[in-house]
Amino acid sequence: MTCKATEIVLGKSLSALKIENDLLATVVLLDKGADIYALEYKAKNVDVLWKSPWGIKEQARGFDSAFDSATAWLEAYAGGWQVIFPNGGDENMYKGAALGYHGEASMTAWDYEIVSGADSALEVKMQARLSRSPYTIERWLRVELGSPILHIRESITNHAGEAMDCMWSHHPAYGAPFLSEHCVIDVGASRFAADDRYAGFANPLTLSQAYQWPLAGDVDMSKVPGPDEARDILAYFQDFESGWYAITNREMGLGIGLAWDESVFPYAWFWQELKASPGFPFYKCSYVMAIEPASSIPGQGLTAVMEKTGTHLTLQPGESKAIEMKAVFYESDCGVRKIDADGTVHTR
Repeated sequence: MTCKATEIVLGKSLSALKIENDLLATVVLLDKGADIYALEYKAKNVDVLWKSPWGIKEQARGFDSAFDSATAWLEAYAGGWQVIFPNGGDENMYKGAALGYHGEASMTAWDYEIVSGADSALEVKMQARLSRSPYTIERWLRVELGSPILHIRESITNHAGEAMDCMWSHHPAYGAPFLSEHCVIDVGASRFAADDRYAGFANPLTLSQAYQWPLAGDVDMSKVPGPDEARDILAYFQDFESGWYAITNREMGLGIGLAWDESVFPYAWFWQELKASPGFPFYKCSYVMAIEPASSIPGQGLTAVMEKTGTHLTLQPGESKAIEMKAVFYESDCGVRKIDADGTVHTR
């Protein structure tokens, strides 16, 4: 087995790229935000990412069924892992532009090129120039033979002649069969706080309340409920000693971890939609959890962040900002003590 990249088509016409080595495979949706749609650990034949019940949206000819950005984003949300940029959460007006729900980057097509390729390692560069906001976003994905790590490097550049404010985060959502009541969460943060307005339909958290990880009252939030125990939360990890988290399925003996530079992403959004929310879009039938490294909180749109916390990013004219992340598979049934910046996993 060598490292390789293969163009594929999903659905009727969605262009995608499969990148793989001997241990892992990932599928990236080139026509839809460079979403990481699949992330598979080959030894156990398990894709850890969630897939929405409605699947990949096939575009109708001549019209769009959605008339607001949140509906459009959610209809197009096939699951997997999105980059959320330059807005996160609610649509809002900024410098005369309506910034759509969760931003433009995950709703546009990206180009790609193979920048280095050999049997032992492969690196692919992807990029998109946004239309509504004056940014370029670039991403490099790298795999190496014999390594369970997907190396991710991403940069954003402001092409405007004025300073621009933004939010930037990554939204990997995990689902069954990997996600189950056998999963435990370990994280490099000491504290988490509930969103100040997300009441949810089965939410053990009190609005705005801060907690010491992992307890919320008498609820151990490090233990993932099974699909028969409804839960619906939005909270924010903060006070990271180092940027990492791990989700371990103790029954499978398999885990997935992320490590990142906490100076760029000092927070991680914590979302659980465990068959709890009635009505559109989840209809009490989606079992999904995301832990999302982020520049900013809360997830209520850029202008709300600027007003409430001031945790937005500001890029000067011509300025770029970059982040490096590692997504790493590991085998363990005991959980994780730490993940180093280079992707080394220290199990319990």
